[in-house]
Amino acid sequence: MTNSDNNSRDIIAFWGYPAPALINKYKNKNTNWIDLDIDFGYPDAKILPDAYCQIIKNIINNAVYLKSRIKKIIAPIGKDKCDSGWFASAVLKDMGFDVETSIYEDLTIKSEPIICESNLPLKKKFELITDSIVHDIDKSNLQKSEAQFGFWGVPPNDLNLLNLLPDSTHVFGWTRCVEMGCPANLELEMYVNPDIPTIFYSQSFCSKAQLAKYLANKYNGLYIDVDDFATKSTKAKIEAFIKLR
Repeated sequence: MTNSDNNSRDIIAFWGYPAPALINKYKNKNTNWIDLDIDFGYPDAKILPDAYCQIIKNIINNAVYLKSRIKKIIAPIGKDKCDSGWFASAVLKDMGFDVETSIYEDLTIKSEPIICESNLPLKKKFELITDSIVHDIDKSNLQKSEAQFGFWGVPPNDLNLLNLLPDSTHVFGWTRCVEMGCPANLELEMYVNPDIPTIFYSQSFCSKAQLAKYLANKYNGLYIDVDDFATKSTKAKIEAFIKLR
């Protein structure tokens, strides 16, 4: 996953899934890319309310901590992200960052969900899919798994949560839309395989909780929401769901 370990000051930061044209605009300019969605453990900038989406907190905290090294921020603000992403872009621009906004609402499916349905560990699936936003990923050697479980949602702040599920877990929701090149495709985001037990995940205080809870009820799945890191109770619910289903 794109990280912040490189000490270069020439950084292009982003979140969500920016328009491919914007990514290509800066991709070959000898820059390092940082996904601001990721929790790198940087200090709390004390800008957002305590009760707020952890992913948006990550965006603000990471940007503030890395401000001297960030050359530009590419900020998705349309239906491909959320209103909170729009507000974050305004806050960061007001703080002096060079922010270039992106709205990518093309609903056309660009590729097959090869990573989503592969036999890779679930955490690795999510890492590769998010990496594929900026980098070319070789999928030629990936083998499809027979779906045993499903996981619906965005990449969790606590990626280790994904280690609780078997490699035969298929990915649905916004993350599947990302691999298929259409992050704003709501019809695809609401698709799941009705024949497999699925966990419907939402980051706490995220508007996608509405979809997650609705779909969990519709498909008799498990709805979970996590603030920052999964509690023992949440992990126990997932483990029980897997064993019982």
